[in-house]
Amino acid sequence: MRSLVLVAGNGAGSVLRLEDPLSFWGGVDPPTGRIIDRRHPNCGDSVSGRILVMPYGRGSSSSSSILLEGVRLGAAPAAIVLREVDGILALGAAVARELYEQSPPVVVLPPADWKAVPEGAEASVDVSGRLRIAG
Repeated sequence: MRSLVLVAGNGAGSVLRLEDPLSFWGGVDPPTGRIIDRRHPNCGDSVSGRILVMPYGRGSSSSSSILLEGVRLGAAPAAIVLREVDGILALGAAVARELYEQSPPVVVLPPADWKAVPEGAEASVDVSGRLRIAG
């Protein structure tokens, strides 16, 4: 699947598919990667080491700093796959790459391709932004 690359990189893991947008600020615990927003349908799930598939980020510009902190603590997603461009999450990943020389790739898929990514599948994103689903 071809994508628009916001932040290049490589990442692999199982897909955590969120149908609702998520704010990292107040929504994700940076040390654990757990979704802590009690109003979010995926509350309790972990984004850590996962291919996080969601429509876009929601809310505060501080989400970039929470993603950055998750990278620093080793609890960030392995990759972030969006349906719409999200500059806030891209900023957090880009700063993480500069500060820590690591970050999750952030890519945007066309809506039909985004919708086809199955929950729980093993997947990877390569530096060109190509999303591959195992099996």
